[in-house]
Amino acid sequence: MQLNREALTRAYRQMKLIREFEERLHEEIQTGEIAGFTHLYCGQEAVAVGVCEHLSERDKIVSTHRGHGHCLAKGCDVTGMMKEIWGSQEGLCNGKGGSMHIADIDKGMLGANGIVGAGAPIAVGAALSNKIDGPDENGKLAVSIAFSGDGACNQGTTFEAMNLAVVTKAPAIFVFENNHYSEHTGDAYAVGTAQDIASRAEAFGMKVWRADGTDFFSVFDTFGEVLEFVRTPGNGPAAVEFDTERFFGHFEGDPQRYRGEGELDRLRATRDCLRKFREKVTGAKLLTDADLDAVDSDALGAIEQAVAASRAAARPSPENVLENVYISY
Repeated sequence: MQLNREALTRAYRQMKLIREFEERLHEEIQTGEIAGFTHLYCGQEAVAVGVCEHLSERDKIVSTHRGHGHCLAKGCDVTGMMKEIWGSQEGLCNGKGGSMHIADIDKGMLGANGIVGAGAPIAVGAALSNKIDGPDENGKLAVSIAFSGDGACNQGTTFEAMNLAVVTKAPAIFVFENNHYSEHTGDAYAVGTAQDIASRAEAFGMKVWRADGTDFFSVFDTFGEVLEFVRTPGNGPAAVEFDTERFFGHFEGDPQRYRGEGELDRLRATRDCLRKFREKVTGAKLLTDADLDAVDSDALGAIEQAVAASRAAARPSPENVLENVYISY
């Protein structure tokens, strides 16, 4: 699929917005204003955006504990997200979700999840709902996507979800973002098929793809193929593994002593999806450095506004503690 100038600019802005959102959180967490664990997505932006640029609000995604990038890529409001992380009752989930449990059902974002591997069964349930709803006027199904990391590929919940998806021919897509560190343990040590996580999904009987997760165009083109396959009624689920990197620790405060000397500097120099995108589009004269610099400025301004609004936003009140917690039948 050929991307025009407008689509390229939008894709870059989405990636840059995620990067600035996470970099700013990295700074703000040090102030003590933000409570709870936070897991940053810096370095993996090409995966979230390369996937979600194909989707509509009819399509559903389920995220992980590292979910800010997926939320923004799916269209969640940046200020509402920042307010949520700040714990404001004006946040997307009234301040009760925080960093690891943001959701926006209207956008098709069914939620982040603090339990490794817990999103896959939810995504399959949503996919079965899509199957029951049937195809649209073009004969295509809505899909449901489970974002997972290399750690989740070891979880029984993920195995069960993949098997169920195959058995029921659910239009589900399992996106494995292999950033090579399940928390603090290298994939070569912790994953029996470390160099080929997608093969685990293949063993369940589904079609799989693999691509470079640090290259937006590789992600975008590959996922387009995956999506076309799964949208077709009767084909069932599929999986794709994206080889990517994370630039911060597993969580904020992680000393990262498991990293090799100079590893992070090398990754930022050679595996940065934003840098790769800029080099490709300017080299092909599709966009100019000035065009991209203007997007950089716009994204940074949006984050500044979101932070200012979050600092001034209303705090939760005691009388709201049980609202939206329990269902009343």
